[in-house]
Amino acid sequence: MNINLSNQVSAERPHIIFCGIRNAGKSSVVNAVTGQNLSLVSDTKGTTTDPVQKAMEILPLGPVVIIDTPGIDDEGELGKMRVDRAMRTIDKADAAVLVADGTKGLQKPDVELISVFKERKIPYIIAFNKSDLFNEVPKSEGNTVYVSAELGTNINRLKDMLAELINREENDKTLLGDLVEENDVVILVTPIDSSAPKGRLILPQQQTIRDILAVNAINIVVRETELKAALSKLSVKPKLVITDSQAFAKVSADTPEDIPLTSFSILFARYKGNLKEAVRGAAMLDKLKDGDKILISEGCTHHRQCEDIGTVKLPKMISEYSGKKLNFEFTSGGEFPQNPSEYALIVHCGACMLNEREMQSRIRYATEYGVPITNYGITIAQVTGILRRAVAPFPDILKELDK
Repeated sequence: MNINLSNQVSAERPHIIFCGIRNAGKSSVVNAVTGQNLSLVSDTKGTTTDPVQKAMEILPLGPVVIIDTPGIDDEGELGKMRVDRAMRTIDKADAAVLVADGTKGLQKPDVELISVFKERKIPYIIAFNKSDLFNEVPKSEGNTVYVSAELGTNINRLKDMLAELINREENDKTLLGDLVEENDVVILVTPIDSSAPKGRLILPQQQTIRDILAVNAINIVVRETELKAALSKLSVKPKLVITDSQAFAKVSADTPEDIPLTSFSILFARYKGNLKEAVRGAAMLDKLKDGDKILISEGCTHHRQCEDIGTVKLPKMISEYSGKKLNFEFTSGGEFPQNPSEYALIVHCGACMLNEREMQSRIRYATEYGVPITNYGITIAQVTGILRRAVAPFPDILKELDK
């Protein structure tokens, strides 16, 4: 089954970041590549003051997220904040374009950026801009290209190079394509989420449904109150039951032990490459001490409900499970500490709104400072006593519990 990529969510699109020093023409190159006035352009240094991000479709790249950033050499107190934001944006880059002033060559900040790309294994292209000022345009070689945003010179070549770069980096990972086969029955337990817009399933549920359809399997979607009835009416045993983590306890009780069970949050942790680390991090829930500080982090921003999972339910669950007096702090959206050493534990959402690169960066920040990190689904499974069952569909992950 073909999925229309133009409807692809931003977290699933390759993120391409354009960066470099001020007045190299980053924003002009971005506008030339996108064919839109996506970024404000001026001869004044530092016109771009915040990262500018937009999901769009560009041939031959397909659906992507384009990110323009402030100059990496900005100055002053405000300039330092802009540089910090630009550097944080690199966390989500699947590919990078270093836009350099072709009349000056690579400057020290450019060379430092290249070191960052190499350290984080981010594939990159160096675009030397302002080639219209050359008497003779140098030959483009390797990962370098000489462009003119002013005249459009070699902009198509740059787009072709980006397409080649992205195609090399793309993989065929799916949420559960290796777990489910054609005509298998999968039951999705989807409580009506009060934080979701009226009449709409939340993103993890939508994406899971699409993934099941993509392998020609059969979706059955029910609320937790109808699960027992649905199971009793089936003439075949479901291949898998997937539930919202908040309904774990009831769904586990209502689902026979011989039917595999997991959650949307756990599936997304596996998909983003952080399930193994999340299972390891869950062990910290049994080691918490009075006064420990816990960070609960969400990748999206939304209006908080009175019974919000992140700020209300999880703190209550963790406190009751540990029996300790704990301090909780919260971040959302792009907020995440690069130095989280003050925390005893980080509990992260399923990261459906973050691309894999950004989630991996957050894990790196945690592990560099020796801070355990887990996620919502794993935490709820642990405190309700069903963690082993919840990760049983993934034998390699189950081994982590036996170490």
